[in-house]
Amino acid sequence: MSSQIAPNTSQARLVLLTCILFFSYLCIGISLPVVPIHVTGQLGFGNVWAGLAVGAVFFSTIATRGYAGHFSDRLGAKRATLRGLAFYVIGALVSALSGMLVQTSWLSFSVLIVGRLVLGVGESLVAVGVISWGISLVGPANSGRVLALVGAAIYGALALGGPIGLNLLEHFGFSGAMGVSALLSGLGILAILPLAGSPAHPDVTRPSFASVVRQIWQHGAIVCLQGIGFAAIGAFFALHFRALGWSHAGFGLTAFGVGFVLVRLFLGHLPDRMGALQLAIASLAVEAIGQALIWTATSPAQAFLGAFMTGLGCSLIFPAMGREVVHLIPSHLRGTALGGFTAFQDIAYGLTGPLAGFLADRAGYGSVFLAGCCAAGTGILVALMLCKAGEAGLKAKQPT
Repeated sequence: MSSQIAPNTSQARLVLLTCILFFSYLCIGISLPVVPIHVTGQLGFGNVWAGLAVGAVFFSTIATRGYAGHFSDRLGAKRATLRGLAFYVIGALVSALSGMLVQTSWLSFSVLIVGRLVLGVGESLVAVGVISWGISLVGPANSGRVLALVGAAIYGALALGGPIGLNLLEHFGFSGAMGVSALLSGLGILAILPLAGSPAHPDVTRPSFASVVRQIWQHGAIVCLQGIGFAAIGAFFALHFRALGWSHAGFGLTAFGVGFVLVRLFLGHLPDRMGALQLAIASLAVEAIGQALIWTATSPAQAFLGAFMTGLGCSLIFPAMGREVVHLIPSHLRGTALGGFTAFQDIAYGLTGPLAGFLADRAGYGSVFLAGCCAAGTGILVALMLCKAGEAGLKAKQPT
């Protein structure tokens, strides 16, 4: 009987942790469509600056993933998650201050960047902490399911956060939207405090962060190329709709999130049951089609369909590649490896904003989604190369 109770208890804790992550991550989701509108509208800056403001969070996470991974391994995933949520609160409040300084555009923008950078530190800690915590609850054999659930919570929050953020912006202004974000993260802290944490490994000798990343960079590259499509939707879908005179732009993230979450909920078991690279190739093909539909859209319905298909395609790539990473790296380095792995996704999110803004200024917003389509196609090539390398390795191990 006890052997049945323990797994059930672990599963229940994982579901609870996922629910807490969902509500806390609305802090990120609310800001995604709101920040570029605030920068281009109230502050009067161009698309490159809007992209930089969106991408600042992800530049910060890139710089702090190693710190987050080491922190989680040494002091425990719960402490990493709590510290990350505290940074969420601080970052959202600093961003809210930016909305009160709109009379001085450059000061307001500078304060916003500081808030976004602080938010990025929180994102590093929360993502690594929750994933490591979840895997410790149900075991590495179920790591694909953990990554799928965590991703469903994150992208579900992004899907819901888009329209919520635009609604809050309309009724309460930018500062009001950021204040609600801070409140949600604070409630997340209160919900997590009573939960039992995962084991820490404070006294283990650790290799350098770079040496761990060298073992997983190819899997990370696939995740990076996949992330460009989502980043394009997050930063420029609303501006694309405004430029075309279309309404309901906030539902672009919703369409993406619905597709993403549906696949995670009904097909989230696939990374644990089938070949990760084959799954990634099929998923990237669907994402490429979705981006192409947005690029060529002649109606809002077609653009929403493209966002939905992008969500379908993006959904399982991160858990599929992440499961491979978990099995490549020893358990006492899991947080460090996951920190390095998720940094590749941060690179996509961080660089896409300003680079896509530069492209949009010269070739229009549609070109941003053409770039997302090309990135997904490049990801397919990387996955095919890894497949061939794996087949060659198997042949080399076979006795002659």
